[in-house]
Amino acid sequence: MFTETELPQPWELWVRATELHQFIKHNENWLWPIFQTLHYFGLSLLLGSVGLFDLRVLGLGKAVPPATLHKLIPLGIGGFVLNLLTGIWFFFGHPDQYFYNPSFQLLLAFVAIAGVNVAVFYRTDAFAEVKLMPGGADAPLRAKLIAGTSLFAWIAVLVCGRLITFYRPPFFH
Repeated sequence: MFTETELPQPWELWVRATELHQFIKHNENWLWPIFQTLHYFGLSLLLGSVGLFDLRVLGLGKAVPPATLHKLIPLGIGGFVLNLLTGIWFFFGHPDQYFYNPSFQLLLAFVAIAGVNVAVFYRTDAFAEVKLMPGGADAPLRAKLIAGTSLFAWIAVLVCGRLITFYRPPFFH
């Protein structure tokens, strides 16, 4: 039985009433592992491409022109979209286990930081400066700060995502 403080919130009742939630609950034994695999694949694409570009901007592999590695960024965007879609699926399957979870809340904060950071990179001169760098060149400090923030934010997303399973809310509906 629910105590008054544990009663489902209206948003949670709405999520649980959706056909997506019902579909997930009736098929999660076989769909959940498939979506987890897709989620990990998406994160691998994201970190593999964006992380590699960030490392180059930070000074690793200076022989490679950053513009060459930047061609991999669409793979990272595809990985992000895949993670967004599978993440929505996870959330709709168990909204209370995600919404009230501090690891999930931190994950969303780090995704927001990464989003603001990428907007700063592309809306300032930082991208133009990095795009024109030849192999062997050192990136400007501003670009390095942005790349370091990006790398930190995406690694934090990875860590928080992994911790979601260890930090469960104190109650489940």
